[in-house]
Amino acid sequence: MDKVFIEGLEIEALIGIYDWERRIRQALVFDIEMSFDNRIPAASDAIEDTLNYKAVSKRVIEFVSGSGYGLVETLAEKVAAIILDEFAVSHVRLKLSKPGAVRGARAVGVIIERSAATLAR
Repeated sequence: MDKVFIEGLEIEALIGIYDWERRIRQALVFDIEMSFDNRIPAASDAIEDTLNYKAVSKRVIEFVSGSGYGLVETLAEKVAAIILDEFAVSHVRLKLSKPGAVRGARAVGVIIERSAATLAR
């Protein structure tokens, strides 16, 4: 299956479980891979036949910017569900990084893979 990806999408969000984290916005970084059959847009050369990564990015930014979850695990699940529900995507691999959360590490976070057919509702 073909992949459409968004790499290094940085979004400021309220995230974390500690009191000090609940008072500041932190940068989160998303790497998203979405399964999509690119043969139709390749043949038509028409934007309306593509998985519009700009539209996906805008939707993720809108959601994440307005969220306030404690755990990156919860946020990753919600974002994956939005992508699967609102865009013609059969599978998504999402890496959510929280830079600077652990001293000595560039980033920490989660990587999840979800499919439309097996999405927990």
